Amino acid sequence: MRVAITGGTGYAGSALRRGLTAAGHEVFAVRRGPASDPASMWDPAAGWVRPGLLDGVDAVIHLSGTSIGAKRWTPARRAELRASRIDSTRVLVDHIRGLAQRPPILICASATGYYGAAGDRVLDESAPRGTGFLADLVADWEAEAMRAAEVGVRVVTARFGPMVARDSELMARLLLPFRLGLGGPLGSGKQWFSWVSTDDVVGAIAFMLTHDGIAGPVNVVAPQPATNLEFTHALGHALHRPTVFPVPAFALRALFGADLADEMLLVSQRAVPRVLLDAGYGFVHATIEDALEAELGQQAMPAVAR
Repeated sequence: MRVAITGGTGYAGSALRRGLTAAGHEVFAVRRGPASDPASMWDPAAGWVRPGLLDGVDAVIHLSGTSIGAKRWTPARRAELRASRIDSTRVLVDHIRGLAQRPPILICASATGYYGAAGDRVLDESAPRGTGFLADLVADWEAEAMRAAEVGVRVVTARFGPMVARDSELMARLLLPFRLGLGGPLGSGKQWFSWVSTDDVVGAIAFMLTHDGIAGPVNVVAPQPATNLEFTHALGHALHRPTVFPVPAFALRALFGADLADEMLLVSQRAVPRVLLDAGYGFVHATIEDALEAELGQQAMPAVAR
């Protein structure tokens, strides 16, 4: 298949390009930039897409989006986060809808933030929408993507959990304090953490491309979510470091802002990949211990569709 990836130069996009190429697909990253640059392919902020960009493309994977956890959620930052996801998706889908020959498949990144704070409830794709900034953002983001389904495109909204990977945004924040022996659970540590490995991000996306029965929301998370305390202990074990310094909730709220801390660091989401499991996808890394060992113990091998 010929696959176009927006956001294809970020961590997840780069891993996808490598993995899908290894699986035999022809893959290219959609380069963002001004229309005056002949090498640029689109600029969603300016609302333009290069004519002919998707000619002969069998699938589009849309990963564009500003980092959710990099800064406090000021009003300006919230607007930026929404525009980078919702507005960019609208521009892309408008372009697809206007084509005479449309790509058969659109896989749009989404997030488990859709479910909001859910305590110990098990969340498959039929679980209701939660409340909060992230739940609202994700719902509006997915609604823009699903407009492509109105014109016959198979649309998948891939609700990613946090990626457990050596160079992912999550691990980049955690590795230094843990290596210094300052790691510990966040808040109570009882909150559920629905993670996913890099191998399974690549493997699940490749699987979706070739399984026509998969459409709509798909939880891209490992089949065995962990509590924050379990994740903390597993990371400390993988790094051979102690995990005796818990970080109280009030400190996280003071450092990151209450909304970001409550909706990202302290939130409990016990999401499970029901759609992928029912379709027969076999996870490369089902447990947090296995995923961390693969990432931190030795170089993980790229995943391919099964």
